[in-house]
Amino acid sequence: MPQIRLLGTTAFRVVMVYLILFGASVLALLAFVYWTTAGISTAQTDDTIRAEITGLAEQYRAGGLVGLSQIVRERSRNQRQSIYLLTDPGRRPIAGNINAWPEAETTAEGWLEFPYNRPVGGEIETHLARARHLSLEAGFQLLVGRDIQERLDLEQVMRSSLAWSLALTLGLGLLGGYFISRNMLRRIEAINRTSREVMAGGLEKRVPVTGSGDELDQLAGNLNAMLAQIERLITGMRQVTENIAHDLRSPLNRMRSRLEVTLMEEPDSDGYRESIRETIEESERLLGTFNALLEIARAESGHGADTLKPVDLSTVVRNASELYEALAEEKGLAFTAELEPELNITGDENLLSQAVGNLMDNAIKYTPGGGTITVSARKLGERVELSVADSGPGIPMDKRDDVLNRFVRLEESRSSPGSGLGLSLVQAVALLHRAELSLEDNSPGLRVILRFSTAPS
Repeated sequence: MPQIRLLGTTAFRVVMVYLILFGASVLALLAFVYWTTAGISTAQTDDTIRAEITGLAEQYRAGGLVGLSQIVRERSRNQRQSIYLLTDPGRRPIAGNINAWPEAETTAEGWLEFPYNRPVGGEIETHLARARHLSLEAGFQLLVGRDIQERLDLEQVMRSSLAWSLALTLGLGLLGGYFISRNMLRRIEAINRTSREVMAGGLEKRVPVTGSGDELDQLAGNLNAMLAQIERLITGMRQVTENIAHDLRSPLNRMRSRLEVTLMEEPDSDGYRESIRETIEESERLLGTFNALLEIARAESGHGADTLKPVDLSTVVRNASELYEALAEEKGLAFTAELEPELNITGDENLLSQAVGNLMDNAIKYTPGGGTITVSARKLGERVELSVADSGPGIPMDKRDDVLNRFVRLEESRSSPGSGLGLSLVQAVALLHRAELSLEDNSPGLRVILRFSTAPS
């Protein structure tokens, strides 16, 4: 996996953006904690010094220089962090725990910071102190301060912690971004690889699914469903092409043979007329097949779905029943129509008429004389149910899915006229209208049921 590709992925860039925002937040938080802690510690030190120098000033006013010297000596022996120095006008030490006046500039408010030597554990260490200068009468000077080395050490630890925290945040963020991007890139590469294999002709290929249920798994599932649909459609198209070539070759050969024989015979107007008539009939059957294919393609593609309008299904079925009832009677079949009024659905009236006509035509075609055909349309709850039942041979259970495909005909129906497109058109119309199509046993015979929703599409 090339590193340059990894660093250029969207996932890595998103992780970096969040890392920068998070790092900035962590830096701001730690800086706030640092400055707050340092400020509080400094303020506490200054308050302590002010309190001590105020107390010593009161002692000076009450006991004079002698009393102040005594108190400074006592406190110098007992205090470890405090610093005291009382000097004469020549800055020579009188009392205190440091040996000389520090060489540091004093601010306008009397504050100064300076290094000094301090014995720690038998060794002399240089610490930093913060003190305040108070001038007394007759040139005497008082210095009161605190050792701030521990505070400075603490601040140094906090600064180091802040730097390390930021470094660890950035480092872990980069590492996390690398692995997240690598994992996402691997899964996206699997999708790209499958896409290339499909484009190369491997329609059976599918995108791997990890089972995590995340958005990439959902995308993979949707892509796999789309690929399955594409495979089904392409396979169906291949089958349709083969079936068209197989089923239309015979009538075309018959038409050609008939015309060739007519040309080879002696000129005869009656013979020519009969040949032309038979050729026209054959052409009409071919046109009917192509028209059926076009209607199926139109319905399956959803063409016209946006122009569906309210239709009274009972009227559509009644009109078709009046047409096919006469054909059923000619064949000696008992035709019954049981229709409830005002069965309103949203649909295409022409396609619904063709679908109902195909169902009735199949029922009449495959039901032997003396049989029965029952057409019913009724409302069941929120759905409208249309059924066409006959007493013919029916369709075996294992063949009911196959007969919905184009040009599929059972062996026992090969000798009867037809193209094997009737139920395919019904299924396409059901798909366009979001209806449920089912083939059931009528004992004997077949019952075809279409269930429509009465809710607007």
